[in-house]
Amino acid sequence: MEEPEHGFFWRLRKSSAVESSKQIALFVAPVLVLLGLWFGPNARGEWTNLDFGLMEVAGVLLSVMIVAHISHDGESNWLEGAMLLGVYAILAAGFFFLP
Repeated sequence: MEEPEHGFFWRLRKSSAVESSKQIALFVAPVLVLLGLWFGPNARGEWTNLDFGLMEVAGVLLSVMIVAHISHDGESNWLEGAMLLGVYAILAAGFFFLP
């Protein structure tokens, strides 16, 4: 059974988005820690590290679960995009107001 033409392009777009996110997480975060060692402590006297709090871990887990749920069927529409923007707005408000 042949795969429809749009199936290949959907997988290509999906893998491009997911893989670039993984590359950022696995490359940029450690590089920023190394740059933090170079520049020294921040204004509060704290060194940069990879010690993530509960809010950061919950935000990453929630984002991964939402993206997996949205992209599992191979299709997307404007409502799913609006829901993603709503989740990110809620996360941004949580990071802004919680210590």
